Amino acid sequence: MPTPSGPAREQLAKLSDAEVVALAQQGKEVAYRELLARYERPVFSLVFRMVRDRETAEDLAQETFIKVLNNIDRYSPDFKFSSWLFKIANNLTIDHLRRRRLDTISIEGAPDAVTAESARATSIALASGTESPLAELESKELGMSIERAIAGLRPEYRACIMLRHVEDRSYEEIAEIVKLPLGTVKTYIHRARHELRAALDDVR
Repeated sequence: MPTPSGPAREQLAKLSDAEVVALAQQGKEVAYRELLARYERPVFSLVFRMVRDRETAEDLAQETFIKVLNNIDRYSPDFKFSSWLFKIANNLTIDHLRRRRLDTISIEGAPDAVTAESARATSIALASGTESPLAELESKELGMSIERAIAGLRPEYRACIMLRHVEDRSYEEIAEIVKLPLGTVKTYIHRARHELRAALDDVR
């Protein structure tokens, strides 16, 4: 789906999510496209790191936005639009993983391109601000190790840790997105961090 361009796009870019959603609820297609432009990449990134497969992630991300479009009238401005959106993406992804009966997903059997892509995303963040080739190589290797460790987490742990450390969501937002008590979210993130540290210690 093409993203909006021209003056309309520039005007919409200045609006808040709530304002753009209000236009989308009025049937303005350009407003929906603006929401897609804002959140297509973050939603895909979250889903991809959950399912570890690009084609599946693309399908689930597309399904997420179709569901958003079909249910846009049900959105309440009392909640952040991004939280509502990520809740839909998370629910679809967790349902997919449960249907496949995949409590954990191993990256070992994934194509090299998928491994390299996810590791590159992590290594870019780790290497930010450095120009040393050695530092970049080390961060790439660390990024690969982190991605493998994340792949070994339970889907529920993975969702919470990605929302916290990749999407920078608050604990309260995460609880709303994953539909779990705040205390449970904090426990999941604590356990996920512990498992990640243990997994990284094993490869050092």
